[in-house]
Amino acid sequence: MLEKTTQVNFLFDFYQALLTPKQRDYMELYYLEDHSLGEIAEQFDVSRQAVYDNIRRTEAMLKSYEEKLKLYEKFVERQDMLSQLTEHVHNHEQTKTLQMINRIKELD
Repeated sequence: MLEKTTQVNFLFDFYQALLTPKQRDYMELYYLEDHSLGEIAEQFDVSRQAVYDNIRRTEAMLKSYEEKLKLYEKFVERQDMLSQLTEHVHNHEQTKTLQMINRIKELD
């Protein structure tokens, strides 16, 4: 469950601008502020089921955006390469370092 929550939080960070204000509010309250479905429902004067349905649809939208745009995937790849670059620089492996720098440039 923690892995799913972490993934949704990352996707939300990358794609929240593409969501409606209500979708953003529900996702922020549920995932970032750890409110229950009941608390969110009470705050917005809707049913708990309406909140649940909205959150599930929004999660599906975020995953769909990621499948098409791959912003999170590229972010993870860049972070991995930067970590490897740091290691290689410390080990003075310059050829491999230049290859990795060129690959990072290709990602953007």
